Amino acid sequence: MRIAVAGGTGTVGRHVVVIARERGHRVVSLSRTEGVDLVTGRGLDQALQNVETVIDVAGIQAISTKKAVDFFTNATQNLLAAEKKAGVTQHVVLSIVGIDKANSGLYAGKLVQEDEVKHGGIPWTLIRSTQFHEFVPMSIKAASLGPLVFVPTMFTQPVAAKEVAAALVNAAEAGPKGRIPDLGGPRKEQLKGLVAAYLAKTQQKKRIVPLRVPGPMGKAMRKGELIPAPGSAVGRQTFLEWLDAIDAV
Repeated sequence: MRIAVAGGTGTVGRHVVVIARERGHRVVSLSRTEGVDLVTGRGLDQALQNVETVIDVAGIQAISTKKAVDFFTNATQNLLAAEKKAGVTQHVVLSIVGIDKANSGLYAGKLVQEDEVKHGGIPWTLIRSTQFHEFVPMSIKAASLGPLVFVPTMFTQPVAAKEVAAALVNAAEAGPKGRIPDLGGPRKEQLKGLVAAYLAKTQQKKRIVPLRVPGPMGKAMRKGELIPAPGSAVGRQTFLEWLDAIDAV
């Protein structure tokens, strides 16, 4: 089929593009670097010509609830409107495990996105995943202050971005199914331990400072409410296996 990947240059999107092409699908990537702006709608109508399925993995790095909600509201509404005009028959969207337990920041934006998709008039499939392995270096970069890195007390079950991408392509091939089982990695971990392992691997001499995040978000992190429930789909690659496969930077 002809597939458009919103966020096709991102952490998961680039894997979606490669996997879909390897399986013989015709793929177009939607990103600002490729002339498509989801927030303004620029380039969408042209990019979606003859597209049958859209896989939406577009995202934003935002702590602000308003910024996240505005992004996902505008981007999703524009995408769905352009899909209707183009005759798209399926919308596959990636979301995050546990977002209904912590309705703030990025999670608030993803909840809005889910609601827009469910009521957007295009047959849909929704899959929630846990954080990717790449979340660890991203969080270190965002939470470092000189030689210190502030790490929230958090249970996580990180999953390989490539495995999430494969699940999304599988979903596209299977046709619209509504919400399908959540996907997480093979091991429940403490974020602090993952950060320590990454710092050691990459020879970064930083001191970890535990951070107790306040409010519903922090409670969900500490109680393990951001990991998949029993019976969810489970990936294969552990964080340490992923870490062993990357080069030190």
